[in-house]
Amino acid sequence: MNRLATTTKTKKNINMKLFFIVNPISGGVDKEPFLKKAKKLCDFYGIEFMIFKTTGKNDEYEVLRSIEEFKPDKIASVGGDGTTLFCATALLNSSYPMGIIPLGSANGMAKELFVNPIPIEALKDIIMSEIIEGLDMVLIDNKRYTMHIGDVGINASIVNAYEKDKNRGMATYAKYFMEELKRLKPFKVTVKTKDNTVTTNVFMAAICNARKYGTGVLLNDRGNLMDGKFEIVLVEKINISSLLKAGLSAFKDEFFDSQSSQVISTNKAEIIFEDPRLLQLDGEVIGYYKNIKVEVLESAVKFITHRGNTHLAE
Repeated sequence: MNRLATTTKTKKNINMKLFFIVNPISGGVDKEPFLKKAKKLCDFYGIEFMIFKTTGKNDEYEVLRSIEEFKPDKIASVGGDGTTLFCATALLNSSYPMGIIPLGSANGMAKELFVNPIPIEALKDIIMSEIIEGLDMVLIDNKRYTMHIGDVGINASIVNAYEKDKNRGMATYAKYFMEELKRLKPFKVTVKTKDNTVTTNVFMAAICNARKYGTGVLLNDRGNLMDGKFEIVLVEKINISSLLKAGLSAFKDEFFDSQSSQVISTNKAEIIFEDPRLLQLDGEVIGYYKNIKVEVLESAVKFITHRGNTHLAE
């Protein structure tokens, strides 16, 4: 099949089987230079490997069928945040551990999990490491998953406009960022948890399994993808005039002032709006919601990491 672009093995002394899941178009990054290096590395060390390239058609079914046939020891997600989420969702509650090769546009998940930013070095870490830890996922309305950050409000509106533009990159994002700020209005939200109910007016309500957006913007300092909790960040104030003057430099520091936000840590919650609001999850616009039920799936995915991942010590 075209998907299974490469399968190779040496005649003896096979100690590891490695399965690559590659999104060829993620982030507009050419994956072939990395794959060429990866093949050489695996051949050099006698690692049997298979490469699966997504096409957008029956990918989850095909990848699971291929994994079960190949029975790898480890799986490498090659792409950006969307590829990582696809791999994690496919491997949900399975025994197969996965690692990340950062080859997307922002690579927010890789940054959050202290993955080496140099792809071939990240691959070496996956091959070498025997540290496998549980990675949390967040379930939305019992049918959708997020690993990174989802939100309602200013950022969801920006992402919605950005997705429709043929141009990509920070300049395009900044254009819609500025446009959205000019028409920004707060809206009412209620958050219900087992311990409390909070009602307030916000410019954004974010569901965070992590701390930062892929752009580097910090939303909260509590996020840990391995702690069995998620954070709901309620952004109550934004200094619009300062942000408009700052322009792109706003992305260099904290976009949202932590003193102007409420952060709720929990493992289950319901978020309620007066009117349906647009929701985005990990950079994908999902649709309009008036009620959102959120629940953490603790240690749902086995993740290959290393001692440089400071989440392990928290």
